[in-house]
Amino acid sequence: MTANMSSQQTTQTEQLGHVLIGGLGKTGLGLAQWCLPRLGTTIDSLTIYGGAASTASDETEELERAGVSCVLGTDMVEGSYDLAICAPGIPETSAFFHSITSHARTSIGEPEFAWRQSPEHWLAITGSNGKTTATYLTRDLLRAAGLSASEVGNIGRLAISCVDERRQDEWFVAELSSFQLAGTEHFHPRAAALLNISPDHVSWHGSFEAYVEAKERIFENLCPEDLAVISVDDERCRAIAERLHERGLNVCEVSAEREIASDYAAYVKDGNLVLKRGDSEQIIASEDELVLTGPHNMQNALVASALALFAGAKLEGVRRGLQSFSPLEHRIEPCGTWHGVSFVNDSKATNVDASLAAIRAYPGKRAVYLLGGEDKQTELDALGQALAQHAKAIVCYGEARERFVAELGPVCVAANVQLREADHLADAFERGLELCVHGDTLILSPACASHDEFKSFEERGHVFKQMVSALGEGE
Repeated sequence: MTANMSSQQTTQTEQLGHVLIGGLGKTGLGLAQWCLPRLGTTIDSLTIYGGAASTASDETEELERAGVSCVLGTDMVEGSYDLAICAPGIPETSAFFHSITSHARTSIGEPEFAWRQSPEHWLAITGSNGKTTATYLTRDLLRAAGLSASEVGNIGRLAISCVDERRQDEWFVAELSSFQLAGTEHFHPRAAALLNISPDHVSWHGSFEAYVEAKERIFENLCPEDLAVISVDDERCRAIAERLHERGLNVCEVSAEREIASDYAAYVKDGNLVLKRGDSEQIIASEDELVLTGPHNMQNALVASALALFAGAKLEGVRRGLQSFSPLEHRIEPCGTWHGVSFVNDSKATNVDASLAAIRAYPGKRAVYLLGGEDKQTELDALGQALAQHAKAIVCYGEARERFVAELGPVCVAANVQLREADHLADAFERGLELCVHGDTLILSPACASHDEFKSFEERGHVFKQMVSALGEGE
């Protein structure tokens, strides 16, 4: 079934009135750049509140010269506004957020705002883990099938910055975080996907229940002619899938673990990726044809295929796209070999569920894992069970080291998994390498944030890859 291309009325010429932008980061500045040419026409006034920590900069001075009011160094908003657009970095529970919303008639996030300006041809993807890979993969499948598509959203490319130059038939494939979804109101993609839900960002939302609710908002405005794609390997997602069925929506259930009895489903069967409609099954591709490995990536491939086929892509194009797609940087990324030892950079694994995906992608007892960093205080039972089954050894490092060693130690001893400690990533790398022999794999999959030692997971991953490269240079 392909998407019904019924027109959704654009609001690009709507009078926006007095506009407030909350935040001076990438989102706030990008919104300001889009609004500036409309100042004095569809926008009566434009005010940016940077927050208590904000200070003057070249950007704010340039905006002031262009007629924008920049209010810095405070979380207390004054005045009255027709529309407030909040950056996703401002927590819903913060005084700054409440001050913004209490002074505006309507308060939304950037994805909602971009959709209102150009509401046609949107596909939306969210999940605690894997959404970036699924977003890029969906974009590439559409392109391989000859359709126009661009990735936008949490992936690092503001949708609003792409609206004006967008082709009429171009699909926006939007990766959306829970922060961004919390700021949606009428956002209505033609198809939306939820990959998984695990405890994350609870402090931003105020509770895990609020986090789950934000994720489910991706389906809020879907109609029966749209498509909801959802993994049923995840317990929390299964509960959401039931609610979607109760609403009478068109639901494609996805599983990388088992066949699905539902009328509309995508799953792995006999080594093939299969799409089922009613009583008929269609083979999308063979697992062996894909560069991607691991159950989590089979899930990504199934979700992306379901979205692309719904959007009008032909099966042949989808298959070509799947065959040519390679792992993204920092996401179970092979990054070299040395003396028969393989290295994998999975620095994006900033929580336990993400690390579990890496462990399941390398079954057997030939992998050594580097775990640690800034501790998110998540439960480690599932991680310990997976390591006991699949790991040869683990090295715990960084701020999380002591807790990880204390909680994983008994499991490792019982399963004969070697356990080592290190202060920093560089020390962990050396000790992990000492535990490896020809045929083993050394995997950085921290299950933690990076901020005890690095600015970002990207920096952490780059440092790991530099250490791998240095091995060859030293030799």
